[in-house]
Amino acid sequence: MSLNIKNDRVHRLAREAAQVTGLSQTAAVEQGLELLLDKFDARPAETDRKRRLDVLTSTALAWQPDTDADKLQEIDELYDDHTGLPA
Repeated sequence: MSLNIKNDRVHRLAREAAQVTGLSQTAAVEQGLELLLDKFDARPAETDRKRRLDVLTSTALAWQPDTDADKLQEIDELYDDHTGLPA
């Protein structure tokens, strides 16, 4: 694989980042790009996982158990008193 960057400023920045961090230029560019993607929330797998977690969290917070006595009685009538199995 190759990436041919024809921009003197970008080369200077890559060298400077490598020198400051002690990384290779490639590793410095890689970390910089990862940080940029994270900043813009541009990672599909991570974004999807976060979205699903948000949905689950909001659902769990909004859920209220049904305590209506009539409904509980209806559910109770579905089961046998002796075995606990469906009637």
